[in-house]
Amino acid sequence: MAKRVDNNHGSIIDGLRAVGATVQSLAALGKGAPDIVCGFRSQNFLFEIKNGSQPPSKRRLTVAEEVWHQQWKGQVSVIESLDDALRTIGATSPD
Repeated sequence: MAKRVDNNHGSIIDGLRAVGATVQSLAALGKGAPDIVCGFRSQNFLFEIKNGSQPPSKRRLTVAEEVWHQQWKGQVSVIESLDDALRTIGATSPD
């Protein structure tokens, strides 16, 4: 079953694209997989997006996400904002 996306999902994708990154939503995969994959400067970044405006209890990884993150042998980051994503990929804000 596909998972729901946090309400900051679209704005983070838009911001990453504004700095020249390519972004593909993976939300439909569900099963604990990250929300998006981002390509920037010949590197790929996996992001699990959480809404930083939610209380900490609402920002925790689900059990499926925890399992996925523990088993993944590559890069994956949990982000709460566009700034988090830009720091991870080494880009500056498009503003």
